Amino acid sequence: MRLTPLVSAAVVLSMSGASFAQEWIEFANREDRFTCNFPSPPNVTEITYRSERGADLPARVYSAMQGQSRYSVTVVDYNQAQRLLAEKARSCPAGAEPCLGSPGDEGHWKADLRGAIVYASWRFMQRDVKLTSLVWNTVDLVEGHQLQLTNNADKSRTFAGIYMHENKLYIIEGTVPAGYPEPGLFQQSLGWLDENGIGLRYQSVYSNGFPAPPRVKRAGRP
Repeated sequence: MRLTPLVSAAVVLSMSGASFAQEWIEFANREDRFTCNFPSPPNVTEITYRSERGADLPARVYSAMQGQSRYSVTVVDYNQAQRLLAEKARSCPAGAEPCLGSPGDEGHWKADLRGAIVYASWRFMQRDVKLTSLVWNTVDLVEGHQLQLTNNADKSRTFAGIYMHENKLYIIEGTVPAGYPEPGLFQQSLGWLDENGIGLRYQSVYSNGFPAPPRVKRAGRP
C-alpha cells in the first residue's frame, strides 16, 4: 500500500512469450479516495449507475487501454441512495410495500446499499460470459467479491473486483485478449486513501454499514 498520493513505477511484463518494459503509473484520486495502477493516465467519464432498487446514482469511470487490453475502475456514490429512493417511494401507489418500504427504510434504500456488492456481481454474470471464479476477498481488509470470467464470443478474459467503502461502490475490471497473462498488476493494485490522501488499511475486516475497525497507523497520518 502506498503512502503518497501519486508515484510512478516501472514494471516488466511478459506477454505471449515476449518480454518488454512498460511504464505504468500509480494513479490516485483524493475525491473518490482510491489508488490503482494504470498503463497510462486514465480517462474519466461521468455516468449514471442504476441500482438494484432503481436509484439513478452518480458514478465515475476511470479507464485506460493498452493495446487490446482494457482497464477500468468505476466508483458509484451510494450516499445518494437514501435520498433518491425516499423520493421515489413518495410516488408509489398507496400500500404498495414492494416499492414503498417501511418507515426509516423508504424505497428499501437499506437493502439497496447492503446488497450493492452482490448486485454488481450479478450484473457481471448477466453478460455473455462463462464465470470461472467467484470468491470473497479483501483489499487492505475492505471486503468484497473477486470474479474471473471468459467472454464466450472472443475468449478474452475479465478479472473483476467489487468492494464497498464508506458507501461508495468500487468496481475494478481488467480485460485481456485470449492467451494473454491475467492483469495481475492492475487487479492487485487497488488501494484506499483516507481524508488526507494517505494510504489506508484496517486492522480487521471492514464491512460497509457496520462500525469501521481501527486503522493501521502510518507515517504522515495525524
